[in-house]
Amino acid sequence: MQLGLGLGLCLGCAWAAPLSPWCLSAQLRRPGDFVLGGLFPFGKDTLNLAARSEPTLLLCDRLFTDGLIWALAMRFAIEQINNSSWLLPGLTLGYDMRDTCFEPLVALQPSLLFLTRNGTRAIGVLCDYSEYQPRVAAVIGPHKSDLCLLTAKLFSSFLIPQIFPLQVSYGASSEALSNTELYPSFYRTVPSDKNLVEAVVLLLNHFGWNWVATVASDDEYGRGAQALFLSMAGTNSICIAFEGLIPTELAEPDATKQLENTIKLINSTKVNVIVLFAHSVPAQALLQHSLAMGLGKKVWLGSEAWLLSDIATSVPNIQSVGTVLGFVMRTGTVPGFQEFVAELFSSVAQEEFCRRSRELSGLEDTEVLDAHCGQCGNVTLGDIWPMLGVTPVQPVHVAVYSVAHALHRALGCTSKECPKTPVRSWQLLHFMNTLPFEVNGQSFRFDQSHGTNTGYKLILWDWRDGTVTYLPVGDYDQSLYVRTSQIQFHTPDKKEPTSECFRRCQPGQFRRIKGFNLCCYDCTDCSENTFWSSTDSTSCSPCPQHQWAPTRSTRCHDRTERFLSWDEPLAVALLTLVALTAALSCGAALLFLQHLQSPLVQLAGGARSLLALLWLLLQSLSCCLHVGRPSAALCPLQQLCYALCLNGCLSSLLPKALEVTLVTEFPRCAPRLLRWVTHGRAWLVVAVSILTQVLLCWCHLHLGPDYLVADYESLPREVLLVCGTQSWAAFALLHGYNSCLAFICFLCTFMVQTPGRRYNVARGITFATFIYFIIWIFFLVIFATLRTVLRAVTQICTILATTLGILGSYFVPKCYILVFRPDLNTRDYCQNLSDEQPEEDRQ
Repeated sequence: MQLGLGLGLCLGCAWAAPLSPWCLSAQLRRPGDFVLGGLFPFGKDTLNLAARSEPTLLLCDRLFTDGLIWALAMRFAIEQINNSSWLLPGLTLGYDMRDTCFEPLVALQPSLLFLTRNGTRAIGVLCDYSEYQPRVAAVIGPHKSDLCLLTAKLFSSFLIPQIFPLQVSYGASSEALSNTELYPSFYRTVPSDKNLVEAVVLLLNHFGWNWVATVASDDEYGRGAQALFLSMAGTNSICIAFEGLIPTELAEPDATKQLENTIKLINSTKVNVIVLFAHSVPAQALLQHSLAMGLGKKVWLGSEAWLLSDIATSVPNIQSVGTVLGFVMRTGTVPGFQEFVAELFSSVAQEEFCRRSRELSGLEDTEVLDAHCGQCGNVTLGDIWPMLGVTPVQPVHVAVYSVAHALHRALGCTSKECPKTPVRSWQLLHFMNTLPFEVNGQSFRFDQSHGTNTGYKLILWDWRDGTVTYLPVGDYDQSLYVRTSQIQFHTPDKKEPTSECFRRCQPGQFRRIKGFNLCCYDCTDCSENTFWSSTDSTSCSPCPQHQWAPTRSTRCHDRTERFLSWDEPLAVALLTLVALTAALSCGAALLFLQHLQSPLVQLAGGARSLLALLWLLLQSLSCCLHVGRPSAALCPLQQLCYALCLNGCLSSLLPKALEVTLVTEFPRCAPRLLRWVTHGRAWLVVAVSILTQVLLCWCHLHLGPDYLVADYESLPREVLLVCGTQSWAAFALLHGYNSCLAFICFLCTFMVQTPGRRYNVARGITFATFIYFIIWIFFLVIFATLRTVLRAVTQICTILATTLGILGSYFVPKCYILVFRPDLNTRDYCQNLSDEQPEEDRQ
């Protein structure tokens, strides 16, 4: 109760204090055993930078409230440490806080001052810097990344490595500062922009927003964060409709035109989500132009750089801009800070307090650069109180404590005292790297990139009665958690908007790029034998060879085997024809056997005709080898059986063909040679011919027999099992001999003339071989190119056609005479040509 009453009195006094000359600026410098430099943006909007032609002092126009609050947080932390009995007992930390005005030229002056030799304004140029002691032991700040890059380079390269001034920033988040080789003495108590961008990308994916615009301020922070975002967005299926930079210096002549062009281009993309990486001033200008130009209500994703700033929320009618979401550092509170500020503002209105403060700060020393806080003269507590609970001050608090803990270890302090010995900067750097420390019960440690990552809070601008409140709606710490139900989107239906150049493809579809933007595409169905693997696929994956898939499929199916099966209608029809052909061969053989000694059968070859019919029977039955599932053992037998059976038939007809040609064409030689093609020696011709074919079959097996082929290309859903030809040379060798026999038989018989009223046995052989050649011409053309189940059908049809051709042209006419014209089965009508030779010639 007493604390609350005291705070209330302080607030009342500080709020209502008259606008007399205050000494707030005098609170920004104190001497001590170790002095910490501070770089804070007390002011903004440099007045005379553009017209500056001489090295005059740069002035800032307006007070930046957050910068003053951060400076007061540094003083509060130092006073806590000085009043502590265990951290630096017996030592006093001093501080010297200077204005950066968000301007590199302004920040450069106090940075050079901090590098001067302690007690002087000169930077020593020495050969040996081992005893050099700069004015400050460490520097806290500055806040902006571009200023930190300037000062970090200065502190890291101006002097030799042994005297790097330690620099701890409380706000610079550029990923470029993570390079510890370039900036070995730079540390920060805020996460890198890389962590922020990861959180933004996860948030976009959470809501399915894949068509966004990104805008950044044209400074180190904006350019760096946007570059990181573009890199991560491309690997996370997020498409960038527009990327642009906005000016940081709004006084430039073309700044307004650049902002207007940015809004026009964003509007042309039809995006509903805008990712904005900028500081408060350029962010305010962009939001103001979006309202003025009627951009419409969008979803704005931002960062702490402008989300928590009263500058951005001060835009008239800002609540009409849409839904504002963003990530801010997850920082804890600093107990006692608000009471400290209230008490300080109450004290700075007292003349005696101000007099003592000026004496301690040494402001009357004109030799020291006076660039503290020129805008602090008329600031009241009421001016900064609304931002005290919003502006994060823990990073500043932690930065000061990190230096204090490093000093504690570097000096070897005990719980009672610390030795007052000089400490070199490299000693502080060593303990900063290995130093876990606690602040208000929370543990901190710098990582390998010299940064800390305490995570982020996802906040929403929540408007109530015209006042914005920052509503926490999620968290990010390596993973994202969003309380979606708490987010009220500023859309007509109060639901989350969509922001897509493309719709999510359905299962079984892939993305086909359209136009010039690689992020815009149509969803196209996966074609046959391809399947869909993921929603962000730009093509469908082909099925493995042994599988197939229908159109727009999400998986592949095993192929079924395709061959000429026994139960197929076509196979049944062919087998029926095989049976009829076999029956015809058997019937002819039985008829010939019954009339074996008759003149007609003897003229046809006698017992050799029975052998030919037996081979034709086996040939027709060999068609069964082509029906059913082929196998590696069955494939070589198909061609061998056909070739051997056909050879047996042709070999049986060969003696009769030779007999005919000897008698008709070579009557003078006939008496000597007829004995080799008639009677018992004719069987020797048949046997030699068949043995020759057997030898060729053996060669075929060794040169390249047919083999089982699994054809995955000819049929879309099945694997075609066929017997393939391994060697066409072996195939030609196997069947070429039969072609030679048929050709010999044809040559021997096609010109033979018989006397009237005599049976012409040569004509049957001629037609049989002629039909064989016609069938094989068509067979070779079809068989060599066909890659379907009809390949087996073609083989069966060829076998049956050859068998029926020989039966129909040679044996069926004789069977007709035997059954229907027995009167022609006489020795006169069916006399052998060799019987017509004179007796003395036959001898």
